[in-house]
Amino acid sequence: MLIQALCEYYDILAKNGKILSDEFSYVNVNYIVYITEDGKIDHLFECEKNTKEIMPKRTEKPAICSNIIEHRPLYIFGLNFEKGVLKTAEKAEKSHADFVKTNLEFLEGLNSPVVNAYRNFIKNWNPEEEKENANLIKLEKKYNTSNFAFCLVGHMGELLHKDEEVLNKWKKMYWELESDQSNVVIAQCAVTGEKNKIARIHDKIKGIAGGSTTGTGLVSYNNPSENSYGKEQAYNSNISENVMRKYTKALNYIMDSEKNKKFFDDITVVHWAMSEKQECDDLMSALLFQDSDSSDTLDADRTERMFSAMLDDAKKGVITPKRISSITGIGEDVMYYIAGFKPNSSRISLKFIFKRKAADILINIAQHQLDMQISENMKPIPFWVIKKELLSPKSKKQKVNPDLLTRIFNSAIYGTDYPQALLYDIIQRVKIDTSSGTEDKSNKEGKTAKNPFNRNRAGIIKACINRRARILYNKEEFKLSLDKQNKEPAYLCGRLFAVLEKLQMDASETELNTTIKDAYFASAASNPSIVFPKILKLAQNHMKKSKRPKYYNILICEIIDKLENDFPNTLALNDQGRFMIGYYQQYQSFFIKNDEKNENDEEE
Repeated sequence: MLIQALCEYYDILAKNGKILSDEFSYVNVNYIVYITEDGKIDHLFECEKNTKEIMPKRTEKPAICSNIIEHRPLYIFGLNFEKGVLKTAEKAEKSHADFVKTNLEFLEGLNSPVVNAYRNFIKNWNPEEEKENANLIKLEKKYNTSNFAFCLVGHMGELLHKDEEVLNKWKKMYWELESDQSNVVIAQCAVTGEKNKIARIHDKIKGIAGGSTTGTGLVSYNNPSENSYGKEQAYNSNISENVMRKYTKALNYIMDSEKNKKFFDDITVVHWAMSEKQECDDLMSALLFQDSDSSDTLDADRTERMFSAMLDDAKKGVITPKRISSITGIGEDVMYYIAGFKPNSSRISLKFIFKRKAADILINIAQHQLDMQISENMKPIPFWVIKKELLSPKSKKQKVNPDLLTRIFNSAIYGTDYPQALLYDIIQRVKIDTSSGTEDKSNKEGKTAKNPFNRNRAGIIKACINRRARILYNKEEFKLSLDKQNKEPAYLCGRLFAVLEKLQMDASETELNTTIKDAYFASAASNPSIVFPKILKLAQNHMKKSKRPKYYNILICEIIDKLENDFPNTLALNDQGRFMIGYYQQYQSFFIKNDEKNENDEEE
């Protein structure tokens, strides 16, 4: 499915002139080498970051094999930069010799100022005599990882790889090589079903997190144990040369787009629409990954308006593909793909791939974001934030299980139940971070100095419990604000804990560094019957110092009456989530102006 989809996307890109023809490759050029007519280096010019040039198609062979119009320093100069000096070595010598032979043969018969200067450079350059070359030494460590292009001094902008004679000869040479039927395998392509030339080696994919800088193969057979029925290397896959070129070019194009690629630890996630309109990708990037700032065609305000409209429809239960199409301008039948890749020792591993109509995905994403809302004015929670909330803020090396990330994506895109592991991990994270006093500097809610239970985590817990209740029992347990009618014991226990903490804070004349939450929150969420008698006893001391004892006393009694004076012995996982939502919503209610007014009215 993946390769076929990428071939279809290639056709869309080619139709709109967004992808290169087969004869050429993009190269990130770091330096322009300005040479004199006699082939000597005059100076190097450093290019702007991410300067891409179109050069004759680059070789993907792992063995020594020079390109026509080379860009790699090992081949061009025959030198390595090691320990502060330029050195020759066996591989460098062989690479440079292959470069000289291949490029001199190619340049034969060509005659232009820049070609003649380049020919002189190749003939006169001697690596042994250039170890002290000032132009190269000043690059230091950047030398080995830089790419180079050539230009004749005094002819700025007339680059060697753009020379008309070079381009014409290269195109003719490329297609002559492609039409050569010697030593090829003709068979039925596994993708198109047509009999064609089968690709022996597949072009590499660049931009995968953790992959090789030179690229990694998606289809690759390197071991004798992978040979089957006498077929070696990629002949096992029966993918034609034409299909191979299409899918690799399309995937590399996607990998090169900031809007269409995101990293989640070791997983590289890409997404694309089978559409000529860039707005579809922009909108998906904004809603899935909150990345509207990088959009060239879809501004943040417009994205927010569209998301608000979808969220309102989701609340009313009237969201449909037709309605999505009218809001976004995306056709009802446009297909959308989301895929996750992770490299292993020799190739790219496909961790997941989702294929759905874009309108259906947006409907489910709107519901996903609605489930995550814990307050009326809350913004969307992108997937990278969910991932972040599952990790300790103290750890720089901890990673989320890739399988869990895959299941979270699946739940959001298909509208299915969230994995139970998500609820477990987020609850454990809240309990651990609370007990360890982990500071959440980004949280501005409340007065406590340490509050790892932020609204994102509360939203994730609410989403897990609400969605399961909706799927199993066709109901929702939690509203967007404090629910005084909710009589679930766990929810009431959470509310009571929030009231007791607020009482403690109000009773203190100074801002507290620690509250009962730091000492008792995790255990109260698991074993209420053991913890609450202790903190209720502490509350009597706080009540004596409080300026509003009557208000707190009424509120405590009101909650305990609903509990029928019976604290649960233990709380299961879902009940621990209910406890935390009760705590969060009760605590937030103390900072809403209307509630404060009602509190004062009750005191009077």
